[in-house]
Amino acid sequence: MSSQDFYRIRRLPPYLFAEVNQMKAAARARGEDIIDLGMGNPDLPTPQHIIDKLKESVDDKRTHRYSMSKGIPGLRKALAAYYERRFGVTIDPNTEAVVTLGSKEGLANLAQAITAPGDVILSPNPSYPIHPYGFMIAGASVRHMPMTTGSDFMSELAHAVQHSVPTPSAVILNYPSNPTAEVVDLDFYKEVVDFCHKKGIWILSDLAYAEIYFDDNPPPSILSVPKGREIAVEFTSLSKTYSMAGWRVGFAAGNKTLIEALTRVKSYLDYGAFTPIQVAATAALNGPQDCVEEHRQIYKKRRDILIEGLAGAGWDVPSPKATMFAWAPLPEDFLEMGSMEFAKLLLSEAEVAVAPGVGFGEYGEGFVRIALVENEHRIRQAVRNIKKFMSNRDAHIQAWRKNKNAESKDDK
Repeated sequence: MSSQDFYRIRRLPPYLFAEVNQMKAAARARGEDIIDLGMGNPDLPTPQHIIDKLKESVDDKRTHRYSMSKGIPGLRKALAAYYERRFGVTIDPNTEAVVTLGSKEGLANLAQAITAPGDVILSPNPSYPIHPYGFMIAGASVRHMPMTTGSDFMSELAHAVQHSVPTPSAVILNYPSNPTAEVVDLDFYKEVVDFCHKKGIWILSDLAYAEIYFDDNPPPSILSVPKGREIAVEFTSLSKTYSMAGWRVGFAAGNKTLIEALTRVKSYLDYGAFTPIQVAATAALNGPQDCVEEHRQIYKKRRDILIEGLAGAGWDVPSPKATMFAWAPLPEDFLEMGSMEFAKLLLSEAEVAVAPGVGFGEYGEGFVRIALVENEHRIRQAVRNIKKFMSNRDAHIQAWRKNKNAESKDDK
């Protein structure tokens, strides 16, 4: 017997980042200085006023009891205030908002709440893994919509709906996108809402990167669209905005029916985050927001150093308009080896870890995701390492081909 004998485990593919992560751990164990630009794990410190509020709340012994599964009232009210000032959207903190243990948990538990075996869910590909696999674990059939360079979302959506039986029950959106860093405007949301409203399809929008943007157009909320709240729920998080990834605080807001379903499932599964964490999260949303702008500018400067440096190394990577990621097409000479082998080669030869695009779905092949989670000095060092690696590309490619041929002979 093994874990593969369990139904839900059998539905999950191998974790494609595991091999790179094992190589990274082994290299560090050997004393190698690996610059980790793979995982989107914020390195910036949580702002001090949030930490101070956590400490203050921890000293109150009453906060050590069970909390509230749907989130303490003050935090839900703070979320409503955020939506009002940021998006001009009024939400009811009692019926249209629930606090989650990060947006990832919220997405997974909503999938459990609204999915029946055999339901069809539409998910862009490439995508953040929880988007399709949360529903797959829940028993749904996931139809992947190719989102490659030049793809038109509405065309792919219409095609997927036309050729799905039964009619899809939900579609997942994620803008700004992880991993591709693509952004959309309010007109895009209006078109999606109009289409899905007519077809009776729920919309689940992941807006985790709403506050990490680099131009004068802040990412919009789908709840700003007329009829949006009739069919959509939106997930946000404090993980990236306030560098609180390990705190596990996120939110779902929007359609009352979906919020009620998620709240009910959560009531059976958890008692909510530790109350002092929720109190500190309230301070984050209600307190000074200059820290958000400071973090945004830090990521922007890192982005510019990375993109300009890679261009100087002979690797042209589009400059992301948002998120803490660059979605980098493989250099042409390395296309034949694919994103996994390229990521492994970059780790072993340049001591730089990146995430292979294929780990985000089959249509992520041909790309790697580079995270802006090291300081400027380290990113410059990564660029120097990559430049040296690129200058020896012919030797690296020939060595890779030789190893591949040797492995092919051994398989025979």
